[in-house]
Amino acid sequence: MRAAGILVAAAALMVMAQAPAPTDAALFDAAGFRSARYRAPVKADPAPAQTITLAAALALDPAHDALFIDVMPAEGGVRDPVSGVWSLSQPHLTIPGAVWLPETGRAPVDEDLWAALEARIATARAAAPDTPVILFCRSDCWMSWNAARRLALRGIGNVHWLPEGTDGWHAAGRALVAAVPIPVPASTITRQEN
Repeated sequence: MRAAGILVAAAALMVMAQAPAPTDAALFDAAGFRSARYRAPVKADPAPAQTITLAAALALDPAHDALFIDVMPAEGGVRDPVSGVWSLSQPHLTIPGAVWLPETGRAPVDEDLWAALEARIATARAAAPDTPVILFCRSDCWMSWNAARRLALRGIGNVHWLPEGTDGWHAAGRALVAAVPIPVPASTITRQEN
């Protein structure tokens, strides 16, 4: 009897091991962008954006060779809707030469923040049309994956995602600097809706 019970239990465990794992569908929107619990391992390809290796990113001068954009959230921060200035609850460190546009990797997107991101890219590319755009936050962060993929899907070329973000940059022995978020006032339309 006991042997039969062990066999039944073993068979049940084998069936459970073969069953597909529960999906994380609730974590993604209909377009495939992560919309909850952004700090988690990222094993997805950001195509049509490209992944840039840490070594390749380290070989660039962020102030001259590419437009490095940090999309790390302003944890506990608040943006004034009229002035667009952020009040931060804690400092944030980023890659020297990068611009910080917090929250632009969220899904759904904040249209004002997204417009500021696209405007920053347009400004950089007015002077140098082939300027690579490198999106990052920290390691295991879906914010930069979302932003890179969304930009590329909207037809912006030469967009790259740096999976290791500031964590990888710092671990490679490179300094980080205090970041100041780019002010993004709400558009006239957004203010009228509120």
